[in-house]
Amino acid sequence: MDRATLAPRIDHTVLGPATTPGDVEGVLDQASANGMNACVPPCYVAAASAHAPDVTLATVVGFPHGQHAPETKAGEAERAWEAGADELDVVINVGRLRAGEDQAVREELADLVACVPVPVKVIIEAPLLSEAETHRACEAAVEAGAAMVKTATGFADGGATVADVRLMSDYLPVKASGGIGDYETAVAMLEAGAERIGASSGVAILDGAPTSE
Repeated sequence: MDRATLAPRIDHTVLGPATTPGDVEGVLDQASANGMNACVPPCYVAAASAHAPDVTLATVVGFPHGQHAPETKAGEAERAWEAGADELDVVINVGRLRAGEDQAVREELADLVACVPVPVKVIIEAPLLSEAETHRACEAAVEAGAAMVKTATGFADGGATVADVRLMSDYLPVKASGGIGDYETAVAMLEAGAERIGASSGVAILDGAPTSE
């Protein structure tokens, strides 16, 4: 896959706890220069939207553990959209899913999807789930009307795997995220069925790609 084809499938990401406004501007400038999307913390969305209006801008909701109250997540989603976010990456409540409270998980996601007119990606945190739980998480995302499912936050042990991407792609388009640091790994995820790559190493991934096919 050449650089031009790959770039718009990358969400160039900066979400660490020490992220500064300057860090966000740097990622946005790299995304703009290379044709990538960007994913930034919610507190910086308004400034990010103004700084790089040409960049498709994602932010996170309920990040990184997904344990916010449902109404808090919905309010966070609405504020992020109003501030200029084009897409939202929402962390599922892993604890409720693992406890078998699938209806509560579905209802929380459905309410959130309904409150914003932008695509919602559901982060299922697959490294913390069994295969059966991953299936159930994807089913909840489908029933809630989500646009995509995302493998991981990158803040739990483990990240995206080819096996998880293959499983999840049977349900919805997949954003593979967590531990993807080079071109070869990114391509493996895309070949497994991912539609999007989330990575803080977006530039490094592109630097490994051929300039043309």
